[in-house]
Amino acid sequence: MGFKMGIVGLPNVGKSTLFNALTRTAAAQAANFPFCTIEPNVGEVAVPDARLDKLAAIAGSKQIIPTRMTFVDIAGLVRGASKGEGLGNQFLANIRECDAVAHVLRCFEDGDITHVEGKIDPVADAETIETELMIADMESIERRLTGLAKKLRGGDQDTLDQDRLLRAALKLLEAGHPARNLQVAEEDQRQWRLLQLLTSKPVLYVCNVEESCAADGNAQSARVAEMAAKQGAGSVVISAKIEEEISQLADDEAAMFLEEMGLHEAGLDRLIRAGYKLLGLSTYFTVGPKEARAWTIHKGMLAPQAAGVIHGDFEKGFIRAETVAYDDYIAGKGEAGAKEAGKFRVEGKTYEVKDGDVLHFLFNG
Repeated sequence: MGFKMGIVGLPNVGKSTLFNALTRTAAAQAANFPFCTIEPNVGEVAVPDARLDKLAAIAGSKQIIPTRMTFVDIAGLVRGASKGEGLGNQFLANIRECDAVAHVLRCFEDGDITHVEGKIDPVADAETIETELMIADMESIERRLTGLAKKLRGGDQDTLDQDRLLRAALKLLEAGHPARNLQVAEEDQRQWRLLQLLTSKPVLYVCNVEESCAADGNAQSARVAEMAAKQGAGSVVISAKIEEEISQLADDEAAMFLEEMGLHEAGLDRLIRAGYKLLGLSTYFTVGPKEARAWTIHKGMLAPQAAGVIHGDFEKGFIRAETVAYDDYIAGKGEAGAKEAGKFRVEGKTYEVKDGDVLHFLFNG
């Protein structure tokens, strides 16, 4: 399953440099001028998880298949984008397809790299981006409401629900708040997701700091963290320059480089972990001699739905799940040892899959 994260930001904040580093490609041109990314670039990365390697080593798995995360590098926004400034809003549709939005904010000083607003103020930059997305949402909602007007006469329930949710979101946006602040009832969640409003996406603020501040951040990133906490959003500190350097190194060299910089892990790991937390995601594993594989699911997902992530037939014909917790699998040096220790369980349709579960599904196929 993985997830798709759109990377947005004003020009020259290090957005494309970060994208290049994270995806280890040169697909997105990083240059010191606005709009160097004109078409959205899409890159996939394996989600790092040390647990998968340990499970594979115990099981003697021939292949290791991590879950994957997709990054979409979206052209730089500027003030007035929703009114056609810069590249206009031609790229906003790309945000709609993402599960979450990462706002890359410039939290570093560099006289050689211009800032489109003429000053370094990440909180103001975040507000600029948010405002443009909110304006785009309001215009989109007004168009949709006009289109729904005739259909409402038919009394179709889906149409009535759409109209109600769109009007509630519009009222919130007009009051200066993003659509994600709307309290949506459980029974409306599916319809709400289908609306794909830009500001309904969860937000992760990525503070791009200078190399010397990569470990602890700086005063500017602290301001962003405070803003994120008030909003219930996520925030993470990264040095795009360091990530770019790491992406060119072999794994052992990268580890040494990180240690020299006083960092415990790469920014990619922090970014993915923050994204998982923001979206309420977790990981379970399937392990055997052929392959060890990681699967991403939403927290609280029941066993049949978790099985469906592998294949729809697994969910339809679900019988039961055989499971061992990760720590028990490691302690028992495999499934057999876990069974001997009484840690092997058989779970039914109401079992809530836990992060780190090693699962085997039985189904009617």
